[in-house]
Amino acid sequence: MKNQENQYARSLIEASLDPLVTINIDGKIMDMNQATINITGLSREELTDSDFFDYFTEPQKAREVYQEVFANGSVADSPLTLRHKKGKLTDVLFNGSIYKDENQKVLGVVIVARDIAEQKWALDLKNANKELAFQNKEKEKRAAELVIANKELAFQNEEKEKRANELTIANKELVFQNQEKENRASELTIANKELVFQNKEKQNRADELLIANKELEFQTHEKRNRANELVIAGKELNFQNQEKEKRVVESKELEAYNYSLKLASQYSLSLIEASRDPLFTISLEGKITDTNQASVRVTDVSKEDLIGSDFINYFTEPELAKKGYEEVFAKGFVVDYPLVLIDGKLTSVLFNGSVYKDADGNVIGAVVVARDITEQKKAEKELIEAKALAENATGIAEEALIKAENATRVAVDSVKAKQQFLSNMSHEIRTPMNAIIGFTKVVLKTDLSAKQREYLQAIKISGDALIVLINDILDLAKVDSGKMTFEKVPFKLEVSLSAMIHLFDIKCQEKNILLIKEYDKNIPEVLLGDPVRLHQIILNLVSNAVKFTSEGKVVVSVKLVEENNDNVIIEFAVSDTGIGILDSKLSTIFENFQQASSGTSRLYGGTGLGLAIVKQLVEGQNGTIKVQSIFNVGSVFSFQLSFQKTNLDADLLVEIEEVTDEVQNINVLVVEDIALNQLLMRTLLDDFGFGCDIASNGQIAIDKMSKSHYDIILMDLQMPVMNGFEATKYIRNTLKSNIPIIALTADVTTADLSKCNAVGMNDYIAKPVNERLLYSKIIKILDKKNKETNEKVVQRINQARCTDLNYLMQRTKSNPALMSEMILLYLNQTPPLVSTMKQSYIDKDWSMLYATVHKLIPSFSIVGIHQDFEIIAKKVQEFANQQLDEVTVLKMVTQLETICLQACKELEEELITIKNSK
Repeated sequence: MKNQENQYARSLIEASLDPLVTINIDGKIMDMNQATINITGLSREELTDSDFFDYFTEPQKAREVYQEVFANGSVADSPLTLRHKKGKLTDVLFNGSIYKDENQKVLGVVIVARDIAEQKWALDLKNANKELAFQNKEKEKRAAELVIANKELAFQNEEKEKRANELTIANKELVFQNQEKENRASELTIANKELVFQNKEKQNRADELLIANKELEFQTHEKRNRANELVIAGKELNFQNQEKEKRVVESKELEAYNYSLKLASQYSLSLIEASRDPLFTISLEGKITDTNQASVRVTDVSKEDLIGSDFINYFTEPELAKKGYEEVFAKGFVVDYPLVLIDGKLTSVLFNGSVYKDADGNVIGAVVVARDITEQKKAEKELIEAKALAENATGIAEEALIKAENATRVAVDSVKAKQQFLSNMSHEIRTPMNAIIGFTKVVLKTDLSAKQREYLQAIKISGDALIVLINDILDLAKVDSGKMTFEKVPFKLEVSLSAMIHLFDIKCQEKNILLIKEYDKNIPEVLLGDPVRLHQIILNLVSNAVKFTSEGKVVVSVKLVEENNDNVIIEFAVSDTGIGILDSKLSTIFENFQQASSGTSRLYGGTGLGLAIVKQLVEGQNGTIKVQSIFNVGSVFSFQLSFQKTNLDADLLVEIEEVTDEVQNINVLVVEDIALNQLLMRTLLDDFGFGCDIASNGQIAIDKMSKSHYDIILMDLQMPVMNGFEATKYIRNTLKSNIPIIALTADVTTADLSKCNAVGMNDYIAKPVNERLLYSKIIKILDKKNKETNEKVVQRINQARCTDLNYLMQRTKSNPALMSEMILLYLNQTPPLVSTMKQSYIDKDWSMLYATVHKLIPSFSIVGIHQDFEIIAKKVQEFANQQLDEVTVLKMVTQLETICLQACKELEEELITIKNSK
């Protein structure tokens, strides 16, 4: 019966599609339904015993409503807002009632939170089907949970039967003990007979002895009868005592059972009344067995008259209603079954129900809730009418739509054509410009007359200006096409800023103006962001400030605006004492091809694209930019950007190396199909003192690699026969070569840098090639490769032994058995963890990588692995926690794999030594 009540209560809870919870007098959640789990995003375990008020945006208001339930016995339609764990807010109406024990002591509250967003269902009509599908899945899950619950109840019944069997065995033992006592009494009786007989033999008088014997025999017979009667009486008394004890126990159990039934019944009653929708429990025959006050209000029939009546009598289509509850009994549940309730005005409802069972798992009834959908029906009708009006208007709009689509298609084709044109022009212009600027620089290094040097400087300045123009146009094209991407890498802001400002030192000295940096020292040293795009913004603004300032100063200031545990907001400002901007031009200064005045381009040069690009770069990172200016006084351009804080290390900006003769014996393979560029690269590399070999496409480069040794490859991307991507992929995957490869690209619009990384390129450089930057990149990459090689050599030297068992010996007191057990544990768990670590990195499963490395760390100290590897493991955790796929992560994962597997080999040998020493 109790199981049946529990099942009944559970069915009542799950029958509500609204969030339903039961709370004790301390405000702790004791039980809840699946709808509560869905609306909070928390599991049943997380919700149980937690504070009910924590899940509302206004906890104090929720507490006040909760206290009102205790004060008045119930509360209806109190507005509150529930918060999902991911931040989603749901407006609800709070309804509740108390439930008590048999002594009318309040035990807690049953709460139902009605989602009032349904009243706006027309706005979310597209999501309704998804929600219904989700609810069906959740109900299937709940059905599975009910099956598990029934199995648990069956298990409890089996336990009770076991305890009953144990009591039966104990009773049998007690009966056996009583029988033993009876046997000892019989033996005592025999002993008494023997003693009497001996006494009689001692008498001298035969006649008296005969008479005495007869008398004694009679007396003994009587005593035996009395002894047997006493034994029977003892058994009867023992049986009566056992029966009394059993009745006392059963009485206590019955009393506790009845008490729990009353509690369960009271709990079920509270669950029924907590629902603001009409709720019925019906028997297998369709008779109403219980209901709530909401049903009484809707039907205008008393609770006494409703109970025992036919459920189908209260609907406009009884047969449809009967079919509905029969479906509940057939399937175990039904969801959103449409009916019309007879309540004087015919209310449209959605019928939801589920069955409840007895202790043996037999269905004995169903709980159904009828949700009023009158407002939804009304909204649906209005929507249909609106749709009809819209369909009537569609015919008129179709012609305009066709025209608009044609115009859109033309515009899209135009944009694509423009982008393709810019891409092609980038490649076509940069290729000859690469040669022009490159050879100009080469010639400038030779002995020249003053006139020759002047002319060549003019060519170089013009070429540089043309490259700036190309860069501006292509950057703008990237923004317009949505191809502008922003990275999140660790960098040192102050170091980066100083390097950028340093570029303008000579220009400021030439113009005799001051260049001042103001930097807030409260800004964290390392930040996560896109330093390249930040450089582009700062360089544009400072370049403009220097260009338009003839006297005075340019100030670059950086200050911390806001900081929390994860992020900082930083304001950058570039102010100058230059020509300023007219008020009439301020509103359009960030538009394409706009300048401060019509004469600006003639006097100062430029295209008017720089500020347009700056605005797009700032806003593309969710930042804001503004300008203040007074004509002929000066301007201030300021913008704010948000950056993430990080504990990761940031590589310092690559310093441009000066070309030196100290670096020799470097052989470079240049893969380039344009003859001019081949000649330029050969000239530059000769100046560096490097050996140079030329291949006009990727296939020739691969053939040359099989015959000669090269230290590094400079790889053009766009070539006939085999392009740079294909050649690099072949070198990495087929030749299995790790030779450094630097990409050379003239097409900065379409160059897919992520694809360069994917196929295995180490770096890239844009054309026209800056010879000092090229030299620095080659030296840096080769220096890094040499260091890695040296580290591997040192590692091999130091790999004589990576484990130290002194700590393990101390912990185990050199006990061979304990040491063997500890070593075996390490050998069993470490290889699978190492395998999981590698796979999780390959799959980019950062949470698994973090957890796996976390399990590895404690074993390092146990087997005496050096603390440096624990530091490496913690760095891997930091990268995984921030989900950063850095090249260094793979390197560190590989180091951990190497040391762990080496430790396994050493410990296997140690284990053999321990066994042989026994």
